[in-house]
This record gives sequence, C-alpha cells and structure tokens, in this order.
Amino acid sequence: MAGERKDTWAAGMLYEPYVGRWSRLVAKDFLRWLELPAQLDWLDVGCGTGALTEVILQQARPISVIGMDSSAGFVDHAKAHISDPRATFEVADAQSLTVDSARFGTAVAGLVLNFVPKPLLAVQEMARAVRPGGVVAAYVWDYAGKMELMRYFWDAAVALDRDAFELDEGRRFPICQPTALVALFTETGLRDVQAQAIDVPTTFRDFDDYWTPFLGGQAPAPGYAMSLNEERRGALRDRIRAALPIASDGSIPLIARAWAVRGCTL
Repeated sequence: MAGERKDTWAAGMLYEPYVGRWSRLVAKDFLRWLELPAQLDWLDVGCGTGALTEVILQQARPISVIGMDSSAGFVDHAKAHISDPRATFEVADAQSLTVDSARFGTAVAGLVLNFVPKPLLAVQEMARAVRPGGVVAAYVWDYAGKMELMRYFWDAAVALDRDAFELDEGRRFPICQPTALVALFTETGLRDVQAQAIDVPTTFRDFDDYWTPFLGGQAPAPGYAMSLNEERRGALRDRIRAALPIASDGSIPLIARAWAVRGCTL
C-alpha cells in the first residue's frame, strides 16, 4: 500500500459531503477575518466545487469572482450549482494562472495550497494577479492537529496498516501549519503577513453521516479507503467507530481547524 498515490479530484457531488459542506463554514469565518471592502474583483484559486466562491458572493458584495481549478469535473460542478452572474469559472493551473497582472483587488485560495506541487509558484501567481496594496490570502486544514474528522481516520488507518503512515495528510503536508504558511507568504514578497486559526464545528448526525463520504474516493483519505478490500475497509470502519466520541443521541461532535494566512502586495 505504500508509495505515491494520485489523489482523485473529479466528482463534485462526492466531494461535497466529505469536505465541501465544512469548507463553507470555514469560508464564512475566513472572510470575516479578512474584513475586505465591498466592490472588489476577486480571484478564487483552486475553487474546487465553488464553496468559497459561493460564500464570497453571499458575504463580500464583490463586483465579480473568477474561480479557477485544475479539475474540469469540479469546475463543471461549480458552474452547474452557482448561477450568480458575478461568478465565472475556468479550468486553470494554480501555478500558471491565465489572468492579466494586477487585475484583481484580492486573490484567495481555500484548501488547495498543500495539493499544489510548487505552492510558492501558486502564491507568486496570486500576488501577480492582485493590484498593489491588495490582499492575498488562503486557508488549509490543520491535518496534523485539529482537523478531527481526518485525524480519527488516519490514526485508525496507521494503527491497522503501517504503510498508511506515508499517506497520512498530517505527514504529507507540513505546509499546513502557521509557521510554514507565514514563511511561504513572506518568501513570496508579501508584506504584513499574519496567520490565524479558524475552528468550526463539524457535527455528524450519526456514524453513517461521518463514514459514507469516505466511500466517495475523492481526496486522499477516501482514496485510501476505497483502495482497501472489503474486509480491510470494514476493519478500518470499526476501529474508527470505536474511537469516535459518539453522543447518546448518536451524533458525533467534532472540530475542524483550518489555518488561514494573509499578506498584502507591494
């Protein structure tokens, strides 16, 4: 089971119940933290299924939002589910954005920088796209710590399969902590760089509500789950169920922490 595994990002309807629904909660607090003025042109890099774009449209009163993602399937999902005329979506590589320099008032990226092969290039491209004095910002999951729905999964997976250790997102993505994020944005040349923890509740109705999204195969943990045979997947399911804090009514109250980072262009 060890070795490189190609993460799957194709089916928006499978990704949404796994992470999309929780990303929207983080996005609301992320935008409140940014406190940006209305009537800006926004660039959403790695827009995925459109979770962050949707919240920008609801909360930030933008002139426009362009969402870009390398997954055609996710872009199609965003187009199908967001009809606001201020939003458009394109397939593009975060490391080589197909936009003019200094076009936007702000550029943001939700839950994507750790999946970019060269995140420095992505942040440089975001900074290039933003006018002087604008804001570049991003957030990523705290995989090694308080992103609990994934932490319970990987702790159980590693206990059952030592090869899963190399696939654990907490190990794979050392960028997902505040010191590394601040260093990345500072290296890009952004000024006034700061990081912030954002914690949101992720309360599952019952164990099926928690477990079923892992069977969708989208993203690293579901991809690992679906690579197992039925017997091993069942053993993983049972070990996770035994470890989770299940309330008397069957619900599962967890916390999802994201690390947010921001900086200003020169």
